[in-house]
Amino acid sequence: MTDAYIYDSVRSPRGKGKTDGTLNEVSAVRLSALALNELKERNNLDGHAVEDVIWGNVTQVGEQGACLARSAVLYSDLDESIPGVSVNRFCSSALEAVNMAAGQVRGGMGDGYIAGGVESMSRVPMGSDGGAIATDPTLAMKTYFVPQGISADIIATKYGFSRDECDALAVESQKRAARAQSEGRFDRSVFVVRDQNGLTILDRDELIRENTTMQTLGALRPSFKDMGEVMPGFDTVALMKYPEMEAVNHVHHAGNSSGLADGAAAILVGNKEFGERYGLKPRAKFRHMSKIGTDPTIMLTGPVTVTEKILKETGMSFSDIDLMEVNEAFASVVLRFMTHFDADPDKVNVNGGAIAMGHPLGATGAVILGTLLDEMERADKEVGLTTLCIGSGMGVATIIERV
Repeated sequence: MTDAYIYDSVRSPRGKGKTDGTLNEVSAVRLSALALNELKERNNLDGHAVEDVIWGNVTQVGEQGACLARSAVLYSDLDESIPGVSVNRFCSSALEAVNMAAGQVRGGMGDGYIAGGVESMSRVPMGSDGGAIATDPTLAMKTYFVPQGISADIIATKYGFSRDECDALAVESQKRAARAQSEGRFDRSVFVVRDQNGLTILDRDELIRENTTMQTLGALRPSFKDMGEVMPGFDTVALMKYPEMEAVNHVHHAGNSSGLADGAAAILVGNKEFGERYGLKPRAKFRHMSKIGTDPTIMLTGPVTVTEKILKETGMSFSDIDLMEVNEAFASVVLRFMTHFDADPDKVNVNGGAIAMGHPLGATGAVILGTLLDEMERADKEVGLTTLCIGSGMGVATIIERV
């Protein structure tokens, strides 16, 4: 099987995913095109340089619908002969897109691909596409459906994570992100988003709150308590599924959950011949990719299960992993991962995560893969793992090694 390599990684800054966010004026298709153009220019790609653009985005409706990937190619400076395909595996869509590209390269289906994703949560609100899992009562009843925030609180309750523990992780995420930004750790990958006149719109992640403390977070009200306790009463559904719990402890709020964000990220994937053709040096090699389905009610435990799976499939042990990026969808997700594997906190999300910088759903998988690679090079580490929890109960993981 042919080896697949990462040749480059770029991303936009993450903007606040609300109407007053700085990137609200930039559509998802334009944000995607900017990422594609950045890869093209940085790597001197021309003509039919890549076989395909595989592009993740979650809310595929309105201006993010109708195969956004192909629209982005046509909006960009890439040749129109390059096709595009959109991927939706919820929060891991971009990482799934990258894994699909790597799989195609390894299987001999083309020498090079661009993969990644986008989400403009300020322009296309999360959930505006509907979906049977939440709206079809026959499926919702079968799966004991609850919203993700309730799922995060179920994890905290079931595994004994307190409000203080969740808040402490959030404070640390903010501190790490602020330090990383001030030290320029994101500079290699982040491109400046400019308007049509070349003026800067955004050049750094917008959501970081470096002054966050336990006291400021302590003043915030739990975000999911009302939807859990007041009719329709999702706590009742949760307790039907997990009768061993006496009640759901609602510990998550806006400060220890991922922020809504706008952003795009792209990874250049190819085989050895692709790099030689364009005079590029590979930065990392894909060692393995894996995916799994998990309990759809607790929903967000996928990083644990898929990491166990990928380690078994590769014959590796957890101690073989030098650095890890575990998407900070909610504090309890990362706490569950770290306690299950007894992970060294200094190896997990060392530059902060989505709690501090936001979670642009369809882009995040590629964002954190690029963050992982940059940190592996900065810290001179060899092997890294990226993993995300996923709506409806799934997990995706990727292991890369530096070349």
